[in-house]
Amino acid sequence: MDIQGSIAVVTGANRGMGRHFAQQLLERGAAKVYAGSRRIESVDLPGVEALGLDITDPASVAAAAETAADATLLINNAGITTFANLLDGAEEAIRQEMETNFFGTLHMVRAFAPVLGANGGGAVLNMLSALSWHSSGMAHAYSAAKAAAWSLTNGARLELASQGTQVVGLHVAGVDTDMLAGVEAPKSDPADIVRAALDGIESGAFEVLADKTTTELKATLNADPGLLYPQLAASAPAR
Repeated sequence: MDIQGSIAVVTGANRGMGRHFAQQLLERGAAKVYAGSRRIESVDLPGVEALGLDITDPASVAAAAETAADATLLINNAGITTFANLLDGAEEAIRQEMETNFFGTLHMVRAFAPVLGANGGGAVLNMLSALSWHSSGMAHAYSAAKAAAWSLTNGARLELASQGTQVVGLHVAGVDTDMLAGVEAPKSDPADIVRAALDGIESGAFEVLADKTTTELKATLNADPGLLYPQLAASAPAR
């Protein structure tokens, strides 16, 4: 996938990672960047085309796909964390995690797959997480939703291969954006993460492990759970 000359759609592009994606796409020579946001007036990056978009609303997603019918690259960046746990968190919050991080991404992939296919195949990048693989500390609902989104990404890659669409999963640990503003933990510069993600798209990668923590966590997937989970349990909140 050559980003120069591409026509990109970025969800959640009004701030944080999404704004960085939109900006770096323009810097790399994208011919057009649709900056998706629920509040179109909040899109303030010069050079983008603001696109009203709520990924949890199928009608909004369908309208966006009709407007951006020339798209060749889809960046599924929009997401939330409610910091809800599974046993004592509000069920409404847990459902909101799934509606946004899983079903919202699914809505976008389903709506834009035929668009990308008609325009030569193109690429999809889904924003995932190091917590796609392990639950740790707080935000277990987020881990569950991102695990589902990881599986979605792997399945969509297989289903879209026949039309030549590249599907990339971007896994990352903490990033210094508004989402984690109240969390005291090491955080990556979002510009660095986006740079690694776009490099991965252009190199044909299936997955981008964007920081050291994520790389180390991925390496533990074949570890004995009996050895791993005592470490994770130590960071879990007391009940």
